[in-house]
Amino acid sequence: MNLKRVLSALIGFPIVAVALIYANNYIIDVIISLIALISIHEFYNAISKDGKPVRWIGYVSCISIAFIHIIPLEQLHLIIPMAISSIILLLFLQVILSQMETNIKDIAYTLFGIFYVAVFLMFLAIIRGMENGKILIWYVLFASWTTDIFAYLVGKHLGKHKFSKISPNKTIEGCVGGTIGSIIAMLAYTYCINSYLGANYSYLLIAITGLILSLVSQIGDFAASTIKRYVDIKDYSDLIPGHGGMLDRVDSLLFIAPFAYILFSLM
Repeated sequence: MNLKRVLSALIGFPIVAVALIYANNYIIDVIISLIALISIHEFYNAISKDGKPVRWIGYVSCISIAFIHIIPLEQLHLIIPMAISSIILLLFLQVILSQMETNIKDIAYTLFGIFYVAVFLMFLAIIRGMENGKILIWYVLFASWTTDIFAYLVGKHLGKHKFSKISPNKTIEGCVGGTIGSIIAMLAYTYCINSYLGANYSYLLIAITGLILSLVSQIGDFAASTIKRYVDIKDYSDLIPGHGGMLDRVDSLLFIAPFAYILFSLM
């Protein structure tokens, strides 16, 4: 495994851990907002090879994540549809005022970036703010990280059958190993919090959740690969040594977050 990748992970993990354990919801919201802002900037840079996204609307959408826990919960059901409607209205207004120099493809890329990055990442902030959010958020991270790690290890040593030409280094064995490894890691985490923190999470439900989130994580990884292949780039940027850009690092988290929120709400 790439030495830079390992060193970046060893440095980054303690920082993430300290923030998630000790920071309050407002600080976490700001951090996730900044991550979203960097990620959507990288996405728009990549997709600019094929269009001209209306960047400022995407940036404002990401910044709005910082206010998730400032807005009263009972008002969110009004603000969210109003925000979506306003964004679409502003995008078409941009088309009209620019005399169609900004076209339908441009606003489609803009809107896709907002949902792909800002809306999906918003659920990380929402999960962290849930009851027991400091515990639940780690399930999301473990689902992403351990799937990635075990898929790499199993694929490297046992992988024989290629999964898809979209990502030619990935194998069926690696995908299966990533899912199994993720479930085991999440069950081990559940044992720890049940034993030492007084939690009472069902191992069966966590195993099912781990299965779903790991599969979603891998779909998210393939989704990111399709975008990068479409615009012919290897990484979104070189921001994080050994990992590429911010969006390269959070691409599977994007997909996991909304599904995790749904599953946690049902639990």
